[in-house]
Amino acid sequence: MTKISPHEDTTAVHEDRLWKDKGWTARVIKNQDDDGWAVEMILDGEPEPALVGPWTMGRDKKNPKPLDATAFSTLVKTASEVIRRHEQHLHAMLNKRLSVSTDDGVVEVSLSIVPDEDDPYATLSAHDAAGELLAELRVGPDFRFSQASARSWIESGFRAPGR
Repeated sequence: MTKISPHEDTTAVHEDRLWKDKGWTARVIKNQDDDGWAVEMILDGEPEPALVGPWTMGRDKKNPKPLDATAFSTLVKTASEVIRRHEQHLHAMLNKRLSVSTDDGVVEVSLSIVPDEDDPYATLSAHDAAGELLAELRVGPDFRFSQASARSWIESGFRAPGR
């Protein structure tokens, strides 16, 4: 029995203005900003396009150039890169780390934000140079994470800030 991944479409469509294949949909659409055309790339299951960009006019200078396998492959690669960069940026925004030198050695302090719609929070944690967890504390998602706040937390014996 062959398993099908959630991003594998068994009903590929290869039309001039619509390609569905390998978990992606490329659709050539009228460009809202001018008389030209645009192409949108949508990952299966996602509500919004991962990529929208200009599309080439055909030889008649009226209609769009038809999609083909090479163009689709390039669009998939580009849209995948856009998603990857977005995920990296989001990870960097939600996870911060810094090092604090103490008399006992370097302490790595990190803040990981959990952007829950109902109850957002962050976890503040400290690890020694060997990677052993020294302390972990739940704080508000708006915790001001800086070298000074990390040092203050360490110097207080890892007590909750403000106490």
